[in-house]
Amino acid sequence: MISLIKRMLIGRPLKSNELGEQRLNKKKALAILSSDALSSVAYGPEQILIVLITVGAAAFWYSIPIAVGVLILLTALILSYRQIIFAYPHGGGAYVVSKSNLGVNPGLIAGGSLLVDYILTVAVSVSAGTDALTSAFPTLHNFNVEIAIVFVIFITILNLRGVTESASILAYPVYLFVLALLILIGVGIFNILTGGVSPELHTPIGTPVAGISLFILLRAFASGSSALTGVEAISNAIPNFKDPAPNNAAKTLMAMGALLAILFSGIVFLAYYYGITPSGEVTVVSQIAEETFGRNFMYFFIQGTTALILILAANTGYSAFPLLAVNLAKDKFIPRAFLMRGDRLGYSNGIIILGIASIILILAFQAETEHLIPLYAVGVFVPFTLSQSGMMVKWLREKPQGWVPKFIINTTGAVISLTVTLMFFLTKFSQVWSILIFLPIIVFVFHKIRKHYEAVGDQLRLTTCEPSGTIDGNVMIVPVAGMTHVVENTLNYAKSLSPQQIIAVYVAFERDDEKKFEEKWKKWQPEVRLVTLHSHYRSIINPLTKFVDTVENKAREGNYQVTVVIPQFIPKKGWHNILHNQSSFLIRAFLLFRRDVVVTTVPYHLKK
Repeated sequence: MISLIKRMLIGRPLKSNELGEQRLNKKKALAILSSDALSSVAYGPEQILIVLITVGAAAFWYSIPIAVGVLILLTALILSYRQIIFAYPHGGGAYVVSKSNLGVNPGLIAGGSLLVDYILTVAVSVSAGTDALTSAFPTLHNFNVEIAIVFVIFITILNLRGVTESASILAYPVYLFVLALLILIGVGIFNILTGGVSPELHTPIGTPVAGISLFILLRAFASGSSALTGVEAISNAIPNFKDPAPNNAAKTLMAMGALLAILFSGIVFLAYYYGITPSGEVTVVSQIAEETFGRNFMYFFIQGTTALILILAANTGYSAFPLLAVNLAKDKFIPRAFLMRGDRLGYSNGIIILGIASIILILAFQAETEHLIPLYAVGVFVPFTLSQSGMMVKWLREKPQGWVPKFIINTTGAVISLTVTLMFFLTKFSQVWSILIFLPIIVFVFHKIRKHYEAVGDQLRLTTCEPSGTIDGNVMIVPVAGMTHVVENTLNYAKSLSPQQIIAVYVAFERDDEKKFEEKWKKWQPEVRLVTLHSHYRSIINPLTKFVDTVENKAREGNYQVTVVIPQFIPKKGWHNILHNQSSFLIRAFLLFRRDVVVTTVPYHLKK
């Protein structure tokens, strides 16, 4: 039944040689890898206005030069990540760049920060989309958490079905959102040019504003830069592209940058010209759409596609998180399980872990993750800064032909990214201070995992491992609970290995039972030595383990190996196990970590 459900949800397993068919063309890659960046248009411009309103509506004209600054940063990041794609064509993005050029710890800071950020991407995006949905249907507001979890499970299953299949489904809402906003921006600009919008709604550019300061402008710039989250995802996911992967990834990155620039600048311009004031109840995009179209089909079309892309922005995390985890796992900083491909050739362990972590975050914050957005943004700008700095070091070290313009681009990106990061810490420290705690913890855990793998490798390597000692014989201990076919089957197995050194052990709770069992045993298996142990506290484990210790000490003197052979019957149906005690499992669990004891199980399969 479980296998049938799995096939229904995920689909048939794919052969390894079908991997090429699961890679993405540019159109599908643009949809699933840019959904996070494009969705930020829905809240990035609003973040600028929220800061400027503290001075007054007259300061809204500053949103134009601030938007220009954001576009300059976007240009530097796009050009820089384009260079990263060609310099590191196997993916990994900021992690690989930082590790290669700045050292292991900066690389781990970038990698750890992005791993956490992709979890936040899923939690924040799904929660924001759920809010948009429940705002349209207020009766659902009390079920925000449940709806958000359902969305996460849906997107997780979709990604487990394979990259190509998820992209085929998720591409439509992304392109519909882009189309909706392009129509909105086009009609809005047409209305402005034809005089349909009163110029009195906004303050002219250059108007002096009392109370404005460089600190407020930098704070607004940092808040607006949250629209750039997700820009790095394509450089992490190069292996998902069809060949030639680096060329296709670079073209997709440039297309995403162009779309993001057009949509972001268009929304900022319309918000300024319409004199839109940010409101806790209605988003800036919603107000622009209502001013442009009224509450007709186009308004609801824009709102619907915005809600969809906010939810589907989570898919960027599902595309980039598993591939970043693969790079960390290859370097032995996280468990090797992240290297395994699932039935549909995706890195299913990474997908599942991301889904579970996101659900935990949604439950912890009750799907109200708005105050996590600054932490979410910082989690991106720390890797931005490190990757730009890493590329600066690379150009200075290698100095290839034409390196100076590349160095200038990366320097510009590094300086602006560092400025944005510092502004987040200065202005929103109460919301982002936790990054100063969890990043060192994550890096420490990475090092501990790497140290474990190195220690295991040193101990298992034939050239360095101590030679295995020889043994002169084997003492077989068989715990028995009665005289049955399962015990008989186990004894026959033990006799085939060591017929002269078999000890059957029976643990009795009552003295009468002990004597009766000994008498029956002599008639049934007289050639096998029986040891009966009395348990005062009705425990099988304690007397048995003490007996094993005693035999082990004596066996060590004679250079003998102690093997505990455990009888176990296997019911025909899995659920039947709950009807039986699990003594064999408990014995195995207690003895498995004994250094000089071998534990083996002899199964006896029931037919009914």
